[in-house]
Amino acid sequence: MAHKDYYDILGVSRSASQQEIKEAFRKKAMEHHPDRGGDAAKFKEINEAYQALGDAQTRAQYDQYGSSFEQLRRQGFQGAGFDPREMGFDIGDLSDLFGGLGDIFGFSARGGQGRREARGRDIEIEVGVPFEEAVHGATREIELEKINQCARCGGSGAEPGSGFKNCPTCGGAGKVSKMTHSFFGAIQTVTTCASCHGIGKYPEKECGSCHGKGVARGKRVLKIKIPGGIDDGGTIRFAGEGEAVRGGKPGDLYVQVRVKAHKDFERRGNDIWSRAVIAFKTAALGGVVDIPTVDGLKELKIPASTQSGTVIKMKGLGVPHLGSGGRGDHFVEIHIKVPEHLSRQQKKMLEDFEE
Repeated sequence: MAHKDYYDILGVSRSASQQEIKEAFRKKAMEHHPDRGGDAAKFKEINEAYQALGDAQTRAQYDQYGSSFEQLRRQGFQGAGFDPREMGFDIGDLSDLFGGLGDIFGFSARGGQGRREARGRDIEIEVGVPFEEAVHGATREIELEKINQCARCGGSGAEPGSGFKNCPTCGGAGKVSKMTHSFFGAIQTVTTCASCHGIGKYPEKECGSCHGKGVARGKRVLKIKIPGGIDDGGTIRFAGEGEAVRGGKPGDLYVQVRVKAHKDFERRGNDIWSRAVIAFKTAALGGVVDIPTVDGLKELKIPASTQSGTVIKMKGLGVPHLGSGGRGDHFVEIHIKVPEHLSRQQKKMLEDFEE
């Protein structure tokens, strides 16, 4: 039998710490677990590699004996009555490892008295909003085609007024247990009952609307609030507004906001920038001009002798700080309009002024 490089299987270097090996195993196991659509053979190989490297003592033996390790392990580690503690395994570490994977794989290292509650699918959508609405906030009405809780039975799957009977497969527990033997010893795995999908009971009479499913696909209209200050690409989570599932919690709705570009305003962080073209006379002598802002027209004082390219700040007229008080500022970049088609007299006046 060809020698297996367990370090390569887990994707770690030979100098990796025990914690790094443990984390690599978690990642690989979650990626290749059959219940998540992974390769069963690959998952078995990953588990075999962690059995060899997950403990410092067996890892040292693997490093020492190399290709002979598999044969030594079969001769010395198999058999009834094997106690992983005799080989230096920390039972607490094993419980922590399998407990951490339990939420994903559906089993418990401690015997598993509870079951993972079913949860509906999350929904992700995009909503486009104008620049001003992203600044000030808005309420939008959206229509979703999704799986909703049955309005007739309230999600129970039973015709109103009828009762329930226990699932014959799990006896009403909603889960089934199985004892397996591995390198670590006997491990009890607890999985969701495939017959009742973890609910533990069947309706005596199925709901006439959803036919016992407790859920039905249909349209749902929601009013969602876009918070003031949200930026392009920002995501808002609406808990429980995803798809429903019988006997569990609905998923969540994630709304990604797409802010439409504005022809006059540019957002830079919580500040807004724009340009203003003013008359030559106003730039030279000073004055007041009306400037478009997200709060409407506002007066801006132009100091005398203002040069083209000068930036003037309008305090507090920018974008609100999302989730906190205060706003950014509005910066106006001044550009001077040069007079065109001057008369001879106007040209002469400018020349005299220059001299």
